[in-house]
Amino acid sequence: MISPHASESHTTPQKVAVIGAGPGGYAAAFAAADLGLQVTLIDRQINPGGTCLYRGCIPSKVLLHVARVIEEAERAAACGVRFSRPEIDLDALRTHKNGVITKLTKGLQTLCNQRRLEYIQGKCRFVDSHTLSIQKGRGHTEERTFDYIIIATGSVPSIPPALAVDSPRVMDSTDALALADIPGTLLVIGGGYIGLEIGSIYAALGSRVSVVELTSGLLPGADRDLVTFLSKRLAESLEAVMLNTQVAALRADDDKVTVTFEGAVQEESSYDRVLIAVGRKPYHQGLGLENTKVELDGKGFIKVNGERRTTDPAIFAVGDVTGEPMLAHKASCEGKVAAEVIAGKTATFAPAAIPAVVYTDPEIAWCGLTESQARAGKIDVKTVRFPWAASGRAATAGRSDGVTKLIVDAGSGRILGVGLAGPGAGELIGEGALAIEMQALAADLKMTIHPHPTLSETLMEAAELVYGSSTNLYRPPRRR
Repeated sequence: MISPHASESHTTPQKVAVIGAGPGGYAAAFAAADLGLQVTLIDRQINPGGTCLYRGCIPSKVLLHVARVIEEAERAAACGVRFSRPEIDLDALRTHKNGVITKLTKGLQTLCNQRRLEYIQGKCRFVDSHTLSIQKGRGHTEERTFDYIIIATGSVPSIPPALAVDSPRVMDSTDALALADIPGTLLVIGGGYIGLEIGSIYAALGSRVSVVELTSGLLPGADRDLVTFLSKRLAESLEAVMLNTQVAALRADDDKVTVTFEGAVQEESSYDRVLIAVGRKPYHQGLGLENTKVELDGKGFIKVNGERRTTDPAIFAVGDVTGEPMLAHKASCEGKVAAEVIAGKTATFAPAAIPAVVYTDPEIAWCGLTESQARAGKIDVKTVRFPWAASGRAATAGRSDGVTKLIVDAGSGRILGVGLAGPGAGELIGEGALAIEMQALAADLKMTIHPHPTLSETLMEAAELVYGSSTNLYRPPRRR
């Protein structure tokens, strides 16, 4: 009988450092530790979590949940249930948000301890491809050598020089989520997902919010069919949406920020606060990459291959610092791939679909091929749309303002893309991503029994439409 440990190696585990403890970094560190590697995780915060937990995904979703509660209370009037206007205790709301952050980041620290990996609060810099100079606290610095190093330093808000105004009234996303006050008026510069999510929060809390976007539509790059539903609702909840318009100048004083617009809207207006949400950029400043063989692309992202290995064989990189899409779940998957490769396993980052979710109201979610991409690539597809007006579950919630959209290969019926607009779209898109990854046909989705009444049924009924009518939406057969 062969001992189960007979083939185990008795050599010292490889030493791996992970720089940055966000979703990419801690996922890489945890996976590496689970694979038997000796792991050191380094981050400036007292606990792991990164931008996502401290300044991004989690605090924004806490506040978006509160915004949704307020909006649902207002909509209840249509059902005969009326609430008085909510009173916002900003201190309590801020404490609640911070409490969620603390709970989750402490939970990650517990997972570090359970895995017996070393967590260092500090900052570091490359001395060479294998050596890091690590500064703990204010003064103590030491050099440590590792077999491999994973860079997971993420991204930071991008502020164009023309908009870089030194005033507390001009905010980036981090400032906005700190929730210093509820301004009477707020201008959001940028109609992407960050600007719209934060703008929606402040609008629900009582601010009069305006959005200015340089392009011809909100959420550039997202499916226009999906954006239409959000645009209609934002037209009701926001003060103004200015498209094809840019901010030419900002001037801040003690009381207001004066903004000069150019383009479709040409005027000068004043606001209590301005949020700049025009994008994010990779963060690797001061990391000492010049002391390694790591190369950057033309946009400043770290170049990596499918294994997430950089142009320096000893260094890997994952997450926002490697390029679009800048999504936490993408970073986590990349981190696991890097850990497996370092551990000697065969792994590559080659997803068929990466789901994207905009947590506005209604939510928008999509994955795989979009209709515009299919058109640009001259791919022969069939597109179907199941309106939530035909969904019994949507009707019970008074939310028929949604759609489920499938893009399938015209010949085989294979699902190539999925799009959703409506409450809870982010919870539904996972099924679409699975279908694309598994190369499912629309017939597979059509024949999968979904519970009734649910919004998930809209995926099944959309698949039925690929072959004609669906149970709750009749389409007469085409005449030959």
